[in-house]
Amino acid sequence: MEKLLSVENLHVSFLSNQDVFEAVSGVSFDVEKGETLGIVGESGSGKSVTARSIMQLLPPDSSLMTDGKIEFLGEEISSYTESQMEAIRGQKISMIFQDPMTSLNPTIKVGKQIDEILIKHQKFSSKQAKKETIEMLEHVGIKNAEERYSQYPHEFSGGMRQRVMIAMALACEPKLLIADEPTTALDVTIQAQILRLMKKMQKQFGTSIILITHDLGVVAGMCDRVVVMKEGEIVESNTTENIFSAPQHPYTQKLLKALPRLDDKKVPKIPSNLPEDIDLNQPLIEVQNLQQVFPLGAGQTLKAVDSINFTIEPGETLGLVGESGSGKSTTGRLLLQLQNATEGEILYKGMAINRLNKKQMKQLRKEIQIIFQDPFASLNPRMKVLDIIGQSLDIHKLCKTKAERLLRVKELLELVGLEKEHATRYPHEFSGGQRQRIGIARALAVNPKFIVCDEPLSALDVSIQAQIVDLLKDLQKKFGLTYLFIAHDLSMVKHISDRIAVMNSGKIIELADSEELYNNPIHPYTKSLLSAVPVPEPETESKKLLIEVEEQPSFDFKGSMFQEVKEGHWVLVD
Repeated sequence: MEKLLSVENLHVSFLSNQDVFEAVSGVSFDVEKGETLGIVGESGSGKSVTARSIMQLLPPDSSLMTDGKIEFLGEEISSYTESQMEAIRGQKISMIFQDPMTSLNPTIKVGKQIDEILIKHQKFSSKQAKKETIEMLEHVGIKNAEERYSQYPHEFSGGMRQRVMIAMALACEPKLLIADEPTTALDVTIQAQILRLMKKMQKQFGTSIILITHDLGVVAGMCDRVVVMKEGEIVESNTTENIFSAPQHPYTQKLLKALPRLDDKKVPKIPSNLPEDIDLNQPLIEVQNLQQVFPLGAGQTLKAVDSINFTIEPGETLGLVGESGSGKSTTGRLLLQLQNATEGEILYKGMAINRLNKKQMKQLRKEIQIIFQDPFASLNPRMKVLDIIGQSLDIHKLCKTKAERLLRVKELLELVGLEKEHATRYPHEFSGGQRQRIGIARALAVNPKFIVCDEPLSALDVSIQAQIVDLLKDLQKKFGLTYLFIAHDLSMVKHISDRIAVMNSGKIIELADSEELYNNPIHPYTKSLLSAVPVPEPETESKKLLIEVEEQPSFDFKGSMFQEVKEGHWVLVD
């Protein structure tokens, strides 16, 4: 095969005040024409810095390429000026970023943003550019492309915005496409569609792809070769088949081991050390006919939660899964009374908590807590960890002195696997996984009995996800905690949940024991979710990605009912 890109002995450093930090240290790899190279590693491994170095997209005032060279089509582009790089970016090398919303201009119509690239690089007229843009939008599976051409980014879903980014990146038929975590923010079914689309477009245009990700399941079906990075260095490089069948480096082995698999048998649950004041003869949480309706204006409404019913037993973990917009996070917020339900009852220990006054609810907050999705956004950046965790202790007057408060915070930090000394630091001084541990420590500060875990893993690397799941399971065993675990990652949900409820369009469409749900899904929607989960088997994933891109079917639940298929397994049927 013919070499398209060559990176040799790349060294990149960042400057901060008087400090110099080397983010990439001696990285070398090639990309052949028409192949897909996967670059994998956890946050901070240097994979995105490497990709942005190729495009010269690192901040010039705080970063520096100290050594190495980058050749593209036989020319050394690492020495190119900004004007020379502008002629390459978008035309010969394109990039798809992780978050399409921050990459698209919110004030410019989607079609016009693609037009700009064609007018600049292909010298098209406005009329030609519009025609070509509409065709590209159709190519990437956007229906009613002519109408969508005139819409703004906020009028598209996350998956559709990512399709727009792919259309934009491929508009000039570049030789190389760099995809930096292109599916991390997407639901599993949308992720599968985007990966299939990239595979299809690669075949059509003959584009080489560098796929940057921390998910080896995604790499399995997409990539010909894989480069594994850790702390700025390449620790292993091989064909995808060899990486998965015979990984050599301990770090690669660790990444593969951390990747959850749907076919793994669930470890039998050890009975929890339940609090004495919990009645084992009744559910801890009981939800009856819960509804949340949002007005959309012009007489229209959205049923975010549509007449759902379920229970959570003391010491149990109920997994709640579904795609974005399914109503699962709204359900969690209703259980905590962070939103007021339109209709229905929420019973905690038999008490209707949606009827409590403000004072009663404040008292109850000691027993019900939440762990949020984004550990950085949910921690006050101006407060030290001591005060972030100590705040709830102050509100509920659980410590009499500052010394007692400090001791309790240090105990909580050690409980979640952090150091006592971390109490005096600020959130920005921690990694994503450490920040999530701080969020867990904050939730545990008031000795709760029930915790809503709202997508607590989605912002974390796979190996960190496994650590957090193990931590939550250990804490549950130690303190007899009861969880509602909300997520869209079905493979990880299986390993923490006793039962799983599947949500779609505001309704619970299937509810069963976790093993039963995975081994015997009944509803077509549940089956579609499970089939979209990537598995760490290159041959299996490659076959899946050959299937033509198609939209997920929509399900109409009007006039449907819950039917018990067998004991404990419920499914919504027409």
